[in-house]
Amino acid sequence: MAKAKGNTKRALAGDPDILSDFIVPSNNTKVDGAFFTYTVFRGLFDGVPKTFKVTKAALTEFPSLNGQSVSYAVLQFPANGGVNPPHTHPRSAELLFLVAGSLDVGFVDTKNILYTQKLQVGDIFAFPKRLIHYQYNSQPDMSAIAVSAFGSANVGTVSVPLSVFATGIDDEILAKSFKTDVDTIKKIKAGLAPQK
Repeated sequence: MAKAKGNTKRALAGDPDILSDFIVPSNNTKVDGAFFTYTVFRGLFDGVPKTFKVTKAALTEFPSLNGQSVSYAVLQFPANGGVNPPHTHPRSAELLFLVAGSLDVGFVDTKNILYTQKLQVGDIFAFPKRLIHYQYNSQPDMSAIAVSAFGSANVGTVSVPLSVFATGIDDEILAKSFKTDVDTIKKIKAGLAPQK
């Protein structure tokens, strides 16, 4: 009996269920159609920036998503090397829909197996929750645009390069971990430093 009780407990790793239709922030005085409308994506498809760019419609940017367990992001990849570096989303899977260009995508599972695919316009790719994944535009003369949907209003993003090389982990530890020298680690860190 004790074992059965122990098995009924589970951890909640997604958004909690709400007991109302929607949640209104305390600083909001008016709820109408505008509260449920997000206009920041207007014009995003008119051109692609010179560097990779993510524009989100998540809880922080779009408060009406609170309690709804959904969010979106538009990912814009310039031609010839636009990359969304390896990263994870701790609270949601990602469903990527390619609307322009082509992308090389992939993720690594918990057995360190890499799954890759070359996507064309109209393709959808599923990145499982919490697994490291990336997207890359290898086309020399064509930009790419994708729309990603998430099963959380606040998916969280953990960038692997920044988490490893831009958080103050000692250079000696990183050099030993990556079986290289401290000078190489310093070069990597310098490449990740914000551009002035």
